[in-house]
Amino acid sequence: MMEALAIPQNLAPSPLAYASVASLVRFSYFAKPISRQMPTREISLVDAYHYIKSGISAQATAQCRSLAPAERPAFKRTSFDFCTFSGLFVQRKADKLVRHSFLVCFDFDHLSDVEAVALTLLNDPYFETMLLFRSPSGDGLKWVVSMEQNYARRELFFPMETPASYHALFFNAVQHYLRNTYALDVDEKCKDVCRACFLPFDPQAYINPALL
Repeated sequence: MMEALAIPQNLAPSPLAYASVASLVRFSYFAKPISRQMPTREISLVDAYHYIKSGISAQATAQCRSLAPAERPAFKRTSFDFCTFSGLFVQRKADKLVRHSFLVCFDFDHLSDVEAVALTLLNDPYFETMLLFRSPSGDGLKWVVSMEQNYARRELFFPMETPASYHALFFNAVQHYLRNTYALDVDEKCKDVCRACFLPFDPQAYINPALL
C-alpha cells in the first residue's frame, strides 16, 4: 500500500514546503454545541493549536474526564467548540464545502498507552504530523496530517481527481497503513470530509515547528 502513497524523493517537494503551505490554509470553526451547522469563523492550524493549549476549554475537559465513559458523549456535544479540519464550509454538510484544506484528522479512541502511540505517530517516516493532541476524554488522540503531497503525486495520473473526492481515498490508504504497520485502528467516521473535531485543552499539544 505504501508504494502507492509514498513519493520518490526526486519527485517530491520538501516536507517542510508542505508544512509551509499548511500554515496558510483555513478551515471552519464552530462555537458549541455540536448541533450548530453554520460556522462561526475561519481559523488556521496555528489558531487551533493556541486554542487547545490556552486553557479555554480546560474546565470542560476536566469535567468530561471526571464523568463515567457512558456520560461523556452527551457532555461533549454540548460543552466543546469544534472545527472541521478538512475545509471551509458555508454549512457543516459535505455538499456545502467551499474549499478543502488538504488536511485530514485521524481519531484514535480508547488507547491503552496514549504517549506511546503519540510517539509512534510523530516518528512515522511517511506522514508528517501537522498537529497532534489528546481527545477530550483523555484516552485518545487527534492526529492531523496533510494529504497534499500524496494528492500532488496522484494528480499526475488522475488529473480529474479533486481534493474533496480524494479525501476518502487518502483516508482509506492511511487507515490501511496504520492498521498493518502499527495495529492501530482509527474512527471510520473521519472519512467524512465534514467531520467535526472537538477542541479540548491539552497543554502538551504538538504542532509542526515549520507552521510557527
